[in-house]
Amino acid sequence: MFISDNAIRRPIITIVAMSALVIFGLFALVTLKTDEFPDVAPPFVSVVIPYPGASPETVEKEVLNPIEEQVASISGLKKIQGRAEDGFGSLFIEFEFTKPVAEATQDIRDAISAIRQDLPAEMEEPIVRKLNDTDRPIVSLALNSTALSTRELTALADPGITRELRSLAGVAEVTVIGDRERELTVQLHPEALQAAGVSVGQVVQALQFQNLAAPVGRLEGPLEERSIRLRGRLAGPEEFTQLVVAERIGRLIRLGDVAAVADGAEEQRSLTLYNGREAVGIDIKKAKGYSTTDVSERILARVEAVRQRMPANVSIDVIRDSGVRVADSVWTVQQALLEGAILTVLVVFLFLNSWRSTVITGLALPVSVLASFIAVAAFDFTLNTMSLLGLSLAIGILIDDAIVVRENIVRHVEMGKDHFTAAKEGTDEIGVAVTATTLSILAVFVPIAFLPGLSGQWFKPFALTIACSVAVSLLVSFSLDPMLSAYWPDPHLPPEQRSRLTRLLDRFNAWFNRQAVGYKRIIAWALDHRWTVVTLAVATFFFALAMPALQLVGVSFFPVDDRSEFNIQVETPPGSNLEYTRLRTNEALAILAGYPEVAYTYATLGGGLTSAVDLGNIYVKLTPKDSRSRSADEIAEVARAELGRIAGVTLAVFTNDFGGGRKQLQLEVRGSDPGILTEVAERVMAEVRQVPGAVDVALSTKGQKPEITVAIDRGLAGSLGITVGQVAQALRPAFAGIDAGDWIDPGGETRDVMVRLAPESRERVEDLRQLPLVMALPDGRFQTIPVGQVAEISTGVGPAVIEHL
Repeated sequence: MFISDNAIRRPIITIVAMSALVIFGLFALVTLKTDEFPDVAPPFVSVVIPYPGASPETVEKEVLNPIEEQVASISGLKKIQGRAEDGFGSLFIEFEFTKPVAEATQDIRDAISAIRQDLPAEMEEPIVRKLNDTDRPIVSLALNSTALSTRELTALADPGITRELRSLAGVAEVTVIGDRERELTVQLHPEALQAAGVSVGQVVQALQFQNLAAPVGRLEGPLEERSIRLRGRLAGPEEFTQLVVAERIGRLIRLGDVAAVADGAEEQRSLTLYNGREAVGIDIKKAKGYSTTDVSERILARVEAVRQRMPANVSIDVIRDSGVRVADSVWTVQQALLEGAILTVLVVFLFLNSWRSTVITGLALPVSVLASFIAVAAFDFTLNTMSLLGLSLAIGILIDDAIVVRENIVRHVEMGKDHFTAAKEGTDEIGVAVTATTLSILAVFVPIAFLPGLSGQWFKPFALTIACSVAVSLLVSFSLDPMLSAYWPDPHLPPEQRSRLTRLLDRFNAWFNRQAVGYKRIIAWALDHRWTVVTLAVATFFFALAMPALQLVGVSFFPVDDRSEFNIQVETPPGSNLEYTRLRTNEALAILAGYPEVAYTYATLGGGLTSAVDLGNIYVKLTPKDSRSRSADEIAEVARAELGRIAGVTLAVFTNDFGGGRKQLQLEVRGSDPGILTEVAERVMAEVRQVPGAVDVALSTKGQKPEITVAIDRGLAGSLGITVGQVAQALRPAFAGIDAGDWIDPGGETRDVMVRLAPESRERVEDLRQLPLVMALPDGRFQTIPVGQVAEISTGVGPAVIEHL
């Protein structure tokens, strides 16, 4: 063969070529990024549209429907799922896999921008995100203290710690969870507003127009110019208190007359509990293209430096560290790879009974494995469990070609040929057969890399790594093996000069050859009973295919793995506030604290893009698996049973986070009538709950949520000169709160000025009825009337969630 002939004639070139593969492979290995799984970008995009204060019906009609209609025209779109809830809407959009995710994301942004002027002005800007693994935090921290409040911990976390973490290479986003940002709170008193004849809207307008600083132009002289700056920003709570909001009969009404102004903290809409104690969480996400382990190491090093500067009563605990998990997963596969290589070489030595033959054939392993890292780098893969799993599987295959070639060369030597002739003719004789064998292996694995959809992208590193390493092993068997066989042959020693180990292996091989007699009888029987053998083979094949359907073996995209952790989703009934969710969560935490295998718990309630206070998550970290008798799945199953007895809460337990909190099986029930749809969905849910193995079965809709309806009497309101807009401008700031400007705190940070009613003035329906509205009288005076005088206020229920499929 051309390759083997040239390798034998030019040994230096062969050695240099093989050395180059090894050196470049080592260089590629050092530069490869490390991740747990392949960097796959699934064609999913999420859109969250905050619309504070809006009911699900309002969100659906004014936001969700027009955006869905606009987005539906984007090319490559496969499926849209819409969801309207109290205060926000969300879209989950799936595209064809051929559609680049970055392009899809930009198309969605452009589509929403095209109709932005038609959407409600009160709606906040939509948040468009690609859904992939980089959206998950690689490190989570908990900042807690026995002495400091949540606001004080927040001040330590942001901007101090977060600014340091954001400066690290590879850090894409740092998010604070369970924080309470500092703000200037303006808490209005309805009685004082009514007595002064001032509306909520007038207070907001005064703050917006009397607390600002801006450049207003310049003075130009003959040879110079000077900028003119308006310094109208208020400095602190005292100055805000003196702000004039209205004038009534010659009397100036100041902000302090109708509201309490304080340097305070935002209202709590999220909460973090570390081992049941209130804390502030910090989530860090890595940027695309960086190694998880490298970024994690940089983060932990910076956290350690920050920890040294923290007060004695403050601690920073690492809750989750994907870097350690990735390193452990990769090391496990690397260990299996190394063990496989050692066992393969030992087996080769056992049967070839020659350490030179073992070295010659065994060299195919390091050369092929290291050369495969060149391909991994060229394909822009990461060093992950899938690519290393491919190498582990290929270990036995990589040395096959070298064994066949070496054994045939030895056979030709035993026929009396010199080593050069034996190397050349022995390789030529089985070259076609070895090539055909290798090409058949490539024909099996290469198509896997081009499977459509998510599975194809997931298994691409696995398949191509195997294919490249096997191709290199064929090259090694046709070049390095015959060259070394020609120039470094086994010495011919008489039996009495051979080592004891060699003589023992000779006896083993003689015994093994005798077993071939029995094997010949089996082959003879198979040849005499061809149809029986074919029938058994076909039956075995179809039985293997039927095993999942017969429930003899399970089917899962991911393997079952004990990660020493699990998550619990917490959902309280619609209308629950944060305190109720906290109470139910504390009950769950108390039960979990009684498990000896639980190392710590970390609960996050509310917050996020939606600020839904009836949702939460409990992360449960277990002790190392070698120190406990129960697996994570067993502990999670016990927790599911015990926590399921807690009243007033729905819990779902996840032993892995691959689904991003989505349950493994989801059934869709569609229909145009909401009542019939709910009835059918509940019947389906009842049936599914009877299926063995089905757990945490629930509806995505949350049922009915208590709500208050304000119906304006347009005739009466119009006769009094009050518009629906005036009522809305009074209600929204009063109960939802409104950011009425900025305030520069003593530390130089810009804070919000938040206006809303005092907490005790927005607890009952009667508080809503008594909210004062201001109307102008013909004589120029102003008079206040309560909202309940121009509107009918009723209580009822409405859908907590409206879904579109």
